[in-house]
Amino acid sequence: MSELLNFNYPPEQAVERITFFADVILPLPLPKLYTYRIPFEMNDEVVVGARVIVQFGSKKVLSCIVAEIHQNAPADYQAKYILDVLDDKPIITTPQLRLFKWIADYYMCTLGEVINAALPAALKLSSESRIQLHPHYNPEEDELILAPQEEKIIYALQQNQALTFTDVGNLLQIKSYHKFIKSLIQKEAIIIYEQVSDKFSPKVVKKVRISEHFVQDEGMLEELFNQLAPQPKQLDVLLNYLQKVPVHQDIHLNYKGIAKNELTNSPHLSASSINTLIKKGVLEQFDQVVSRFPVEHQHKLLPMTLSEHQAKAKDEILGQFKEKDTVLLHGVTGSGKTEVYIDLIKHALESGGQVLYLLPEIALTAQIVQRLMKVFGEKLGVYHSKFSDNERAEVWQGILSGRFQVVVGVRSSVFLPFHDLSLVIIDEEHESSYKQYDPAPRYNARETALMMAHLQSAKTLLGSATPSVETYYNCKTGRWGLVEMTKRFGEAQLPDIELVNTREEQHRKNMHSHFSGKLLTAIEERLSRKEQVILFQNRRGYAPFISCDECSWIPKCKHCAVSLSYHKYNNELRCHYCGYHERMPHDCPACGATTLKSMGFGTEKVEDELKLLLPSADVQRMDLDTTKKKNSYQQIIADFETGKTNVLVGTQMVTKGLDFEHVSLVGILNADTIINFPDFRAHERAYQLFVQVSGRAGRKEKPGAVIIQTRDPLQPIFRKVRSNDYQSLYEHEIDERMRFGYPPFVRMIKVIVKHADERVAENAAIVLAKDLTDRLGKQQVLGPEVPYIFKIRNLFLQEVHIKLPRETTNLRTAKGQIAQAIFNLKLLPDFKDVRVVADVDPA
Repeated sequence: MSELLNFNYPPEQAVERITFFADVILPLPLPKLYTYRIPFEMNDEVVVGARVIVQFGSKKVLSCIVAEIHQNAPADYQAKYILDVLDDKPIITTPQLRLFKWIADYYMCTLGEVINAALPAALKLSSESRIQLHPHYNPEEDELILAPQEEKIIYALQQNQALTFTDVGNLLQIKSYHKFIKSLIQKEAIIIYEQVSDKFSPKVVKKVRISEHFVQDEGMLEELFNQLAPQPKQLDVLLNYLQKVPVHQDIHLNYKGIAKNELTNSPHLSASSINTLIKKGVLEQFDQVVSRFPVEHQHKLLPMTLSEHQAKAKDEILGQFKEKDTVLLHGVTGSGKTEVYIDLIKHALESGGQVLYLLPEIALTAQIVQRLMKVFGEKLGVYHSKFSDNERAEVWQGILSGRFQVVVGVRSSVFLPFHDLSLVIIDEEHESSYKQYDPAPRYNARETALMMAHLQSAKTLLGSATPSVETYYNCKTGRWGLVEMTKRFGEAQLPDIELVNTREEQHRKNMHSHFSGKLLTAIEERLSRKEQVILFQNRRGYAPFISCDECSWIPKCKHCAVSLSYHKYNNELRCHYCGYHERMPHDCPACGATTLKSMGFGTEKVEDELKLLLPSADVQRMDLDTTKKKNSYQQIIADFETGKTNVLVGTQMVTKGLDFEHVSLVGILNADTIINFPDFRAHERAYQLFVQVSGRAGRKEKPGAVIIQTRDPLQPIFRKVRSNDYQSLYEHEIDERMRFGYPPFVRMIKVIVKHADERVAENAAIVLAKDLTDRLGKQQVLGPEVPYIFKIRNLFLQEVHIKLPRETTNLRTAKGQIAQAIFNLKLLPDFKDVRVVADVDPA
């Protein structure tokens, strides 16, 4: 589908025809919607929530979403016409539009940024400049003086209707081909236009079937066998088809045919024989659109029976839902919360509604999807970033069509086009992975899902063994309901937790690299009993940094204020903030010494050293580096579940809800780095991590044990972890936050100032902080201050923290004041290039 950039407006129609205008959401960070005129002939085609094609500015052709249709022409500019309509039905529902507007308002971003994040890439449009012959130019008659390169272009356009700019470059075999295009435009020999095409393409399978007349007449089929007797390879193909598609039992089976590649799954069957049969008219080839999510033909599980403890929790949840829209299920690790979720999903589907099951990590979906697929079959859709663009678009369309009634997904699932939502489940609701950092919108999927449920009058169930302090506070104050599961499922018991003082172990010379003797012995014992082990280290890579033993040189990132981490597998130094990487040097660039040492340790080093210390161990690693490929999560988890590997080393990915039957030991290698972190949530997060990763041990009949290595075993947090005392942690945290003014008693907004010049960033932050202080008050504005990582991607950072008391602050007014202060800063000549980002509810 294409439109000329310099299109003509449609002629004016009769006066009595109504002129409509459409406010559209452009995929650009614009503060306002833009208005376009709807051509009369499209009055019945343009609908709210559908995509249309428009021209924006002098050159851009964009697809956008219709947000509103009305009869009011814009006062400040002449509305251009909509060029074309892409959808005859909305691809964004009315509840979605309301949610997107809330996200833009609450998280202080634009609707264009929300749309960009929400729509799968396959539902956006690709746009590429093309050229074609000018309609009024006739190469045979018009006597233009053309350069040899221009003649080549004209000749190619006579053979082809259009050429892309890339095509022209390949044709002329030169880099500076644009001047010839420009010359031909000036001579009015060609025109430029934008080729706009929908990126989504359905999955198509090439299939074959026997031509209908052979199936309907048995005599003709017998005659066909006789004719093919001298051609044994073709006859084998036909016999193979009839074995797979028994048309003699039911001729209607032939209509569906069989995938072409299925006929060549034996070595003696060739594709050329199939093609010959197609040419002879014996076989017919046709295309069939199929789902990218085929339902495996498997037996459904018998109706699931909840334990007495689980059934009691389910009944309490349903009872709470009668009075409250949101309920927290606070269940210890291994208590069987997932089974309760499944039963509640069944209950929701019986009423005809849709269900969203939200998870914090893609790794979790691999296990849970297998369980849910057996219960819900083709009603289940899965949505996360490891899927291709087309797969995500298919889930989107499947929800609109009603094919998927249950969706399991990570944080981006909150953007899906639900229109009849009845239940939202947010598992591991405490996880910081639900927060989006960059780019905008910087939303929290937990809060967004709560609003989505509210807009559609759905119920929300939050689940966690270690709830966030804010969530538990809402339950304790009566705003939300609370249901607790205090026992593990079946006969399983909570694991025993032991602390190992690594400082003392070093003095006794009982440390083997980063493993205490006690941990190594425990691992050996478990492996000898054919049990499995999980080791947790919250750093990926081989080492956090390297250093020269002679001059203490440490390699730094060229673009960020961080040291480069060493990754042994690729023998490279890598920045975990911007992705910059370089080869590991053989000697020190500063002094020339060859004594470069790795400092600290990450998951890659743990894996490497464990293989040396325990050669009999089958070790696998799960972190960001090993899970880049599409199905890598599933493969790693499958290998561990089947016993192909018996030790799993990982970062936070291994802490989140994974369920392995034979894991009897969990080791936490360096607990101190998690506790001693400059953040008001540090102790809360440390407790959550320790309890969650400990919860992976002893989930079935095998007793579980946890060994935590620390240099400071007297830390109060360890006492709470060992006794699983969440209540004590909550009471301490809520008291601290009330005294010092932190959530849930205040709302926090972090304003980040960025610039390539450190002094400009500092001065801009000072000016902004003063303006904010004048507007909001001295008690509400903290900073500016330099963050711990003060430079990322060549931009220096400054931060201003804003605390807004919940009880006394009008949030909308306060955000308006913040936005105005940012706007005023950008008006100043010295700061017009400064980037300012507002992060609402920073994690």
